Amino acid sequence: MNRYINRQNEVILVNEKDEWLGLEEKMEAHKRGLLHRAFSVFVLNSNNEVLMQQRAVDKYHSGGLWSNTCCSHPRAGESTLQAAHRRLHEEMGFDCELEKIFTFRYRAEVDNMLIENEYDHIYIGYFDGAPTLNEEEVAQYKFVGLDELAEWVEREPEAFTVWFRMVLPKFVEHNRLLRKVA
Repeated sequence: MNRYINRQNEVILVNEKDEWLGLEEKMEAHKRGLLHRAFSVFVLNSNNEVLMQQRAVDKYHSGGLWSNTCCSHPRAGESTLQAAHRRLHEEMGFDCELEKIFTFRYRAEVDNMLIENEYDHIYIGYFDGAPTLNEEEVAQYKFVGLDELAEWVEREPEAFTVWFRMVLPKFVEHNRLLRKVA
């Protein structure tokens, strides 16, 4: 029987060294908490404010929560950088130069009885325009300064995705180091 497989709904399973193990259907990987490859993009403007997105309410998990500019999973045969550019355009309606700044490994339970277990590649980019939101993915956006963002997360952690709360301190530290060098 020749069965159609939708490769767009699969994630890349990896080991603790981010080495390829195979593919799994996205929802199944999240139900079983299987370690998979992901990426997160942080876009800043010239005022050093992060472009934040509020996830669409209908997302399969973490709907309505605030998070970094965009995040997702690469497809089979696609690098995390290629996937980051693709999703930035699909979710936010623009693209910009991106640079990988670090990787981040985390595991966390999220809503709908799903588990995020990701080897996350973190990218940074710069953009001063207004995004054109894909309303199926993003409810709204705003640019927020890093100090204000850290205070907002401290004051209202439940308003943010679990992975964003976990990666923000490392991103803030990395950004401060970048600004000292520049």
